[in-house]
Amino acid sequence: MQNEPQLNGLVLAGGKSTRMGIDKGTVNWRGKEQRYYMADLLKEFCKDVFISCRDVAQQEEIDPQYNTLTDTFTGLGPYGGILSAFRQNPNAAWLVIACDLPLVDEQLLHHLTDHRSVKHVATAYHSKATDFPEPLITIWEPKAYPVILQFLSQGYSCPRKVLINSDISLLQVPNAESLSNVNTPEEMDRVKRIIHHKLAQSDAS
Repeated sequence: MQNEPQLNGLVLAGGKSTRMGIDKGTVNWRGKEQRYYMADLLKEFCKDVFISCRDVAQQEEIDPQYNTLTDTFTGLGPYGGILSAFRQNPNAAWLVIACDLPLVDEQLLHHLTDHRSVKHVATAYHSKATDFPEPLITIWEPKAYPVILQFLSQGYSCPRKVLINSDISLLQVPNAESLSNVNTPEEMDRVKRIIHHKLAQSDAS
């Protein structure tokens, strides 16, 4: 058995949400802003959890009870957030999750962490929607840091491209709907209906 590096959590909440028109991290799906909901969810699985911010101005908006990690690799979107996390702690593995995956739940994170493979660069889900690995809910092991840097040096800043071209453990997602991405108001309305239905079922049981 290989020793497992410490697992930290990173909520990617630094996007400008141009298509949505509002900050996706601040959407209230379940009684609190999504960035805080995701950070609280990750605390069960990760030693230290951070909310990724694109700059100091955004960092100052975050509730001070939550740890933040401001991008030191700027202008690279999620790629910069992942690299900034590794720069902050290169010896930890990072469970990275985007705040625009509102149907991710505790069961999915249990499945991901239970099937974590430390011998691979990363553990990720196969997205049925894209037929590629889904980079925005992935465990990146410490050995991923030099790999991601190497791709950047070659002019690439797409985490999916790193996963496609690296030695990863690719899992089948138990429920494909849980990887639903929300980028538009129409998608937001659809997901709201799904969440409200689940909450109603939970209250009734």
